[in-house]
Amino acid sequence: MTYGGDDGRRRMPPPRPPQPGGQRPRQSAQMMPLPGRGPSPYDGRTRPMGRPGQSPGEPPPPPYQGPPDRPAGASRPRRRRRWGVGRILMTLLLVFVLFLGGVWAYLEFSINRVEALSDYSGRPAAASGANWLIVGSDSRAGLTAQQEENLATGGESDAGGQRTDTIMIAHVPDNSAKPTLLSLPRDSQVKIPGHGTSKINSAFTLGGPQLLVKTVEGATGLHIDHYAEIGFGGFANIVDAIGGVDMCIDKDMNDEMTGIDIKAGCQQLDGRQALGFVRMRHSSATPRSDLDRVANQRKFIGALVSQIASPGTLLNPFDFFPLLSSAPDALTIDSGDHLHNLVGLAIAMRGISDGGVTTTTVPVTSGSAEHWDKSKSQQLFDALKNDTEVPAGIVVN
Repeated sequence: MTYGGDDGRRRMPPPRPPQPGGQRPRQSAQMMPLPGRGPSPYDGRTRPMGRPGQSPGEPPPPPYQGPPDRPAGASRPRRRRRWGVGRILMTLLLVFVLFLGGVWAYLEFSINRVEALSDYSGRPAAASGANWLIVGSDSRAGLTAQQEENLATGGESDAGGQRTDTIMIAHVPDNSAKPTLLSLPRDSQVKIPGHGTSKINSAFTLGGPQLLVKTVEGATGLHIDHYAEIGFGGFANIVDAIGGVDMCIDKDMNDEMTGIDIKAGCQQLDGRQALGFVRMRHSSATPRSDLDRVANQRKFIGALVSQIASPGTLLNPFDFFPLLSSAPDALTIDSGDHLHNLVGLAIAMRGISDGGVTTTTVPVTSGSAEHWDKSKSQQLFDALKNDTEVPAGIVVN
């Protein structure tokens, strides 16, 4: 190697003095130690990297060792989940559905049932739509003497046996025709199978629901598909359970036979007053006797069904739960009927108050309502059998 001097000439570096032994010592080669295998010659000249802001001489942080091992068999801790709005709404919906299911099951298995419908030779064939036979029984069974006095029903001996105070046919069509609520006057003279000709309500006394259904089918030619019955006590209990029924009375109604006195005007009828209203026929407000009574019965049923099905009743626990407890004991249906059949009937009859249901009485020949007008009655029954509108000319209000 050469280097330049002050005079610009190249010179050789001065020779190094000889070492003892005549040979220049050789420097042993050193390899960089592998990481973690020992100290490095550069350790004294470099500073290990540390945390940001770590001062020199501060010991480095301990190496990361990972999360501690869980004991054998220990479960992973669960994360606490938050309840969002959607989850709360779904829970409330599930509770509501379960509640409705419980109420439905309770009613389905609690309502009284009876063998009312039976097949027999010559029974009218089933036709379009569905026909309900709705019966209001004047039975005092289950009423105490005090209840009989309060409801002004008279005693069991006064009734002369169990009879039907109300007989109606509710026709629910399969098409867009109006439903029909038809009253059969209880004094109508008809043929009772095996008992000759007598008042239609005596069929119940002679043979119970089965004979009454058979009598009605024979007199009208209509196939009865469903049966529902309610007694005096049950009727009053249902009215009281929902806190009474709102009615507008056209005239003062005073029946000296029952002691029921109802003033004209819009008011709320309790169970006792309601029972007197649907039974009253010996009053100046009911000059047509039984014809006025059955008209009042249809009017009240319309108001009762509308009020029961209203949100004010179904969403009010002070009305809903008393109704829920009183309805099963008040009603009796055929053994083949179910709760959904009753719901369908109630929905169809809700239109009574606003004209959505045709309400009429079997056309009769006189005010006593003992004999039916054969021609007009047949037109009425044919309309129901064929699921068509009842001709306006034969409607009896």
